[in-house]
Amino acid sequence: MTRLIPSLWYTDRAEEAARFYCATIPDSRIDHVWTIPVETPSGPPDAVVVVEFTLAGTPVTAMAAGPLDPFNHAISLTVACEGQAELDRIWDALLEGGAAEQCGWLRDRYGVRWQVVPARLNAMMRAPDRAAAGRTAQAMLGMVKLDMAALERAFAG
Repeated sequence: MTRLIPSLWYTDRAEEAARFYCATIPDSRIDHVWTIPVETPSGPPDAVVVVEFTLAGTPVTAMAAGPLDPFNHAISLTVACEGQAELDRIWDALLEGGAAEQCGWLRDRYGVRWQVVPARLNAMMRAPDRAAAGRTAQAMLGMVKLDMAALERAFAG
């Protein structure tokens, strides 16, 4: 079976980040933590820490292997939330020590970009009623943390 597994390269603290994400996002757990037992370009034996974890039911790998490229907006992790309380809780947790951005985006304390959004947002944005989709997009563009009720009101007109 072919699987797509996102991999995140951290300078350090990959295990800390994975444990934080697992404590924050439902249906998440640490599966394995191991080190590479030989010398690598990142350091001596056991210097590279690999964390295999499940994040919202999706397998993810994190690696602490020294500086390479910093995280940026070219890739983000999206959390689709069912209710405003869940969105608020996850947003607030991921934001601690990070920075809020526009349209439901944030950068966490480890530098990873996240989109914390209503689960229904994509359906509203791709709706055949393009005026409703446009109102939703316009409302979203004026928000930092997304407000589900305000997005639904904009969609409804």
